[in-house]
Amino acid sequence: MTKRKTGHDYEISDEFWNVIKCLLPIPKPKKKLGRPREDDRKIMNGIYYLLRTGCQWKALPRCYGASSTVHDRFQEWQRAGLFETMWQAGLMEYDNKKGLEWEWQAMDGAMTKAPLGGDGTGANPTDRGKKGTKRSMLTEGKGIPPSVAVDGANRHDKMLVKETLDDIIIERPSHEVIQNICMDKGYDFPDIRKLVEEYGYTAHIPRRGEEKIEKKIPGHKARRWVVERTHSWLNRFRRLLIRWEKKLENYFAMLHFACSWITFRAAGLFG
Repeated sequence: MTKRKTGHDYEISDEFWNVIKCLLPIPKPKKKLGRPREDDRKIMNGIYYLLRTGCQWKALPRCYGASSTVHDRFQEWQRAGLFETMWQAGLMEYDNKKGLEWEWQAMDGAMTKAPLGGDGTGANPTDRGKKGTKRSMLTEGKGIPPSVAVDGANRHDKMLVKETLDDIIIERPSHEVIQNICMDKGYDFPDIRKLVEEYGYTAHIPRRGEEKIEKKIPGHKARRWVVERTHSWLNRFRRLLIRWEKKLENYFAMLHFACSWITFRAAGLFG
């Protein structure tokens, strides 16, 4: 018989927490006396549990505290920009330990369901017009994401290129360093090629209408697949596989939390 997972199977590691706790914003002093503030680590574990399982806020196990308390703390940290700061810290840690590979980058979009609607959603043309959201992501050579942008599922991938490049949260190398960007045929437009060139990239975009070359070119290495793999990593967080946040800023916070976890794990902070 398979053992059923409990809430404790979805808790962040000691190593990850030791990094996070140094980034937590200082809480505002209470105006009135009352119950002591709930433990920050327990609350963070509750948010992580929700991110991994995709459960409703009200369905959070009681071991993480009252669901309203966990939600209020999530909102507090979201407004303080904590989750983006965690992601940025993860990128710096990865860069120090292994080095971000800026020479070959990749960009692609992915669509997910968004049944509750909200900002950054639209009619999904691949899902009978139901509400959906699109996330556009840029990754470096190993698939580590330094940027993600969000819009409605009805927005073409090309419309998110500039926003995705503008939203890189860590400093890119100077234009003197050769930087290539790999994109699929959906980005094959003259204005997109010109745009990425203005951002200092050499574009690698297959031409639309050309037949796929089945024979492997000697010395050619497939590179665009890393961004598709990272989208798959994000979808393992069930809160992202289906978007349940109506507020766009809350959805971004969940995305940033997942990206920080992926980045710190790739840096070898935990297994």
